[in-house]
Amino acid sequence: MDDLRPTPPNSTPLTPLGFLDRAATIYGDCTSVVYNSTSYTWSQTHRRCLQLASSLSSAGIGRGHVVSVLAPNVPAMYELHFAVPMTGAILNNINIRLDARTISILLRHSESNLLFVDILSSSLILEAISLLPPEVKPPALVLITDDDISLSSSPSILDHFQDTYEGMVRKGDPGFMWVRPKSEWDPVVLNYTSGTTSSPKGVVHCHRGIFINVVNSLIDWSVQKQPTYLWTLPMFHSNGWSFPWGMAAVGGTNICVRKFDGSTIYGLIKTHGVTHMCAAPVVLNMLSNSPHAYRLKSPVHVLTAGAPPPASILFKTESLGFSVTHGYGLTETGGNVVFCAWKQQWNRFPATEQARLKSRQGVRTLGMTEVDVVDPESGLSVKRDGSSLGEIVMRGGCIMLGYLKDPQNTSRCMRENGWFYTGDVGVMHPDGYLEIKDRSKDVIISGGENLSSVEVESVLYSNPAVNEAAVVARPDEFWGESPCAFVSLRGDLRQKPSEKEIIEYCRARLPHFMVPKTVVFKKELPKTSTGKIQKYALREIAKSLGSSKAIPSRM
Repeated sequence: MDDLRPTPPNSTPLTPLGFLDRAATIYGDCTSVVYNSTSYTWSQTHRRCLQLASSLSSAGIGRGHVVSVLAPNVPAMYELHFAVPMTGAILNNINIRLDARTISILLRHSESNLLFVDILSSSLILEAISLLPPEVKPPALVLITDDDISLSSSPSILDHFQDTYEGMVRKGDPGFMWVRPKSEWDPVVLNYTSGTTSSPKGVVHCHRGIFINVVNSLIDWSVQKQPTYLWTLPMFHSNGWSFPWGMAAVGGTNICVRKFDGSTIYGLIKTHGVTHMCAAPVVLNMLSNSPHAYRLKSPVHVLTAGAPPPASILFKTESLGFSVTHGYGLTETGGNVVFCAWKQQWNRFPATEQARLKSRQGVRTLGMTEVDVVDPESGLSVKRDGSSLGEIVMRGGCIMLGYLKDPQNTSRCMRENGWFYTGDVGVMHPDGYLEIKDRSKDVIISGGENLSSVEVESVLYSNPAVNEAAVVARPDEFWGESPCAFVSLRGDLRQKPSEKEIIEYCRARLPHFMVPKTVVFKKELPKTSTGKIQKYALREIAKSLGSSKAIPSRM
């Protein structure tokens, strides 16, 4: 046995790129991508990706180069997840809702060689390029046009771009032999964190990690072959939780959409027979409160993550016919690595209890070695009692290679003890299921008590008048910090509750120290492009209110 070692036939590097070749063979005549009146088959998508990879290679793009993309969920964005790494280059998706200054910083940090830009972001990117220091060579620009958006208003915009996306596809060789990774540890994507808790960091993932994450997600979400997948989750957010490659693996139909609301989602579900979609909790809220909501004839499977969804929202969404699975992951894990694996015996419980169980994050996926909740000081596991707080740690094949050009932050979270420290605070229940309680920076320390903002938010969301809720710390003269609730109310209310009524509602359902001392009403809470409420912005507002007194102040 000792003489048997890895050899070339049994040690080909793992890569998700091979899923496209396979899809073209099995599902060649089946629809791969739909966008408005445009549609492609898997054979066509395969050919287009090879042609684009060929053109990129001819333009000098190869191993180690970074190719950036600034685009919404359009077909080009989907194809670039294959075409760019097929040259050996590294794909870098940029959030389309960032400002020009931030985009300029990311382009400089990534040393991007080429940048694909959606037509509606062309002015934004030209401003970002103008902000680059003189010594920094700007990336070459390629414009992603759209048949439904005219260039007639500013035809001179083309002067700033070396080519168009479709122009590069047409010039490429469909027989191009794509570049396989030399090692499965070769980098394949560079993603920047959302910056909701700190300045953005560049997360680098390898072919191996993405491959494992794709297989992980398909198995744990029980995705069948040839689903119809609606792209409500931005692909620029952690590569759409790895589902661009995942849909190729199962031959799914990708329904691309530039922007959406509740009406759009329900319309696309009805038109295309959507079976699957991923969505942040804010989208679940949109679906459950939409005036266009209706009871679905066939279930639509929804994977939600990004922020802990309140049980009340899960209950309302599932009552409409959506089958919600709850997952947990970070940019650093490339997608969801914890799923709330459902047990058959839970089907006998009342709907409200099912929603409570489903609001927990769950257990590790098959590709993860371990997930635990530990005391951040001692490193020892906390009690499995559902109440002892600790930091969520994990290890396994989906963890990033590290942060680009940032060894200090890499070593801070990827410790020598073998654990990746997430910065999330959670508890472990007696049945081994994990539940997030907060980001470490979002925990409110009031009178020496660690207070979970998520628990307070869950109670606020159970109030039928509340549309959105977020709780942050406000300086307090006596307690040090006290809970400050930011609330947006439903638009169809005849009579809006007062601050006092919201506080009394919480007082009847929470321990006294957890009750918000301040309630601030807002038309809409600030959010990132992925639906996460920007608590750092709310913390600044709470801080500007000054220290709260013994008597709750009135806003």
